[in-house]
Amino acid sequence: MTTRRILLGAAVATLAAPRVAKAAWPADRAIEVIVPFPPGGGVDNMVRPIVHFVTPRLRGARFAIVNRAGAAGQIGFEALFNAAPDGYTLGALTNTAMHAIAVERTPRYKPEEFTYIANVVDDPGGFWVRADSPWRTLDDLKEAARRDPEGIGVGTAGIGSDDHLLQLGFEEAAGVRLLHVPYNGTAPVQRDVLGGSLKIGSFNMSEGVTLLKEGRIRCLAQGGPQRWAPTGEVPTFKEQGYDVLGGSARGIGAPPGLPDEIRLALEAAFRDALADPALLADAERTGLPLRPLVGQDYRAMMRADHATLQGLWQRRPWRG
Repeated sequence: MTTRRILLGAAVATLAAPRVAKAAWPADRAIEVIVPFPPGGGVDNMVRPIVHFVTPRLRGARFAIVNRAGAAGQIGFEALFNAAPDGYTLGALTNTAMHAIAVERTPRYKPEEFTYIANVVDDPGGFWVRADSPWRTLDDLKEAARRDPEGIGVGTAGIGSDDHLLQLGFEEAAGVRLLHVPYNGTAPVQRDVLGGSLKIGSFNMSEGVTLLKEGRIRCLAQGGPQRWAPTGEVPTFKEQGYDVLGGSARGIGAPPGLPDEIRLALEAAFRDALADPALLADAERTGLPLRPLVGQDYRAMMRADHATLQGLWQRRPWRG
């Protein structure tokens, strides 16, 4: 047999051999969801229920949640941003932490280039005092701060946290200065507010709602665009004349350049899941403050939040 005949036979055999079709997304492997914070925190507690409700809406989908904590979320945000845009890597995004990092320094991600799938939660911030505090309104706090500049301590979960930025927003709107007291998390802030050694705690509404219902603390104001239903008795900052918004919005994104067909499929699945009565009931039971925003609506919210933080940094940098 000549060399020519051997090569011809090999070519025919190659053409005749059956081709193994690549499985359509998302059937061939699990979709990794990066959580840039430790297990059990607010972001982790947002991701797990929404993934549970999205799974049956993407036929053949399997999800694997991976916690990649570190550097206040930067490690996880960078891992998501630099992953392949093939639909097999998603991740949790937060408005304040992700944007604050990008404003303070130059991480290996650009907030404006993420693919924004769906916001799930917007947990408003709040100013909390002990139940027997003489302060009942933000005006009361403003007058006290004018009498004692930088003498009233406000406990937060750390420098540059959404709690801290809420404090800075109020100071700017009220024309006063408070004393920032950073803690390592919210639990010790609550402890010292209850104990009386700290006059004000700045933390999210979902974190304080149980103590509020027990009558152990009061909330002077909440930082959402409107009142969160479980704390409907608490007015917003804006209702009291202070143009301040603050809290922690938490959602799901993907790397830049995600193909449109995958993006649209994910958006549809999240939109449907966020309207599921079972999810709504579960969120009400667990105190999860939902704020469903999908696709371009989510992107617009995140873009506005980023611009707000950039402006605040220029006027009042929170590190330095």
